[in-house]
Amino acid sequence: MFTGLIAALGTLDAFSDGQLRIHYLTGNALAISHDLAIGDSVAVDGVCLTVESILPQGFVAAVSPETLNRTSLVRAWEQQRPVNLEASLRMGGKIGGHFVTGHIDGIGCLDLAEMTGNSWEMTFTAPPRQTQQWGDRIAPYLAAKGSIAINGISLTVAECDRHRTWFRVAVIPHTYQETNLSRLSPGEWVNLEGDILGKYVETFLSQGQRIATAASNSSTSADPITLDFLSQHGYQAGHH
Repeated sequence: MFTGLIAALGTLDAFSDGQLRIHYLTGNALAISHDLAIGDSVAVDGVCLTVESILPQGFVAAVSPETLNRTSLVRAWEQQRPVNLEASLRMGGKIGGHFVTGHIDGIGCLDLAEMTGNSWEMTFTAPPRQTQQWGDRIAPYLAAKGSIAINGISLTVAECDRHRTWFRVAVIPHTYQETNLSRLSPGEWVNLEGDILGKYVETFLSQGQRIATAASNSSTSADPITLDFLSQHGYQAGHH
């Protein structure tokens, strides 16, 4: 579990045999490395990875083909783009953002970034030819003033359109400069994770709807309760 507060930037040095080597680049790398142990979880651009070995200035993590297919890690490596790093939440630690699981829902891409007042407004939408994935995995969890993790960064949705085909976030200068958001160009991909609370709400509502539908179908298809019905099922009318 993570909180979406990025501690450092890193670079992806190499892929080989299901392993990914991460090198610390900038930021408070000690927040990642000071008590890092084999088996620990680290969020790399929002993707929860397991540490398999520790290097002098980084670590090696296990990565599955499914993870590579569903995230932007391969593109970050190909473009030599820095990745955001966050160590897992420790018991009793501060929760400064929101609960982030590190399980990516889907991919988005930067549409527009512009400076307005004292913050950056950044708009994200579906990458080309991935609107179905966006509609299934991202759109259901978009809500104005709701939380979303972009490359592992805890942010608040400032605005989204009625059909939730895009959303906008306001990013303060500190977050913009200390994460890889400042390195993004329009069209570049990002990892997106919806708020886990929204997912639970959706599950509860879906289950409630299914139960209500089943009950409605059952009541409409049931035989009417008549004397003949009761007699067929063993009921004997009393005599007075």
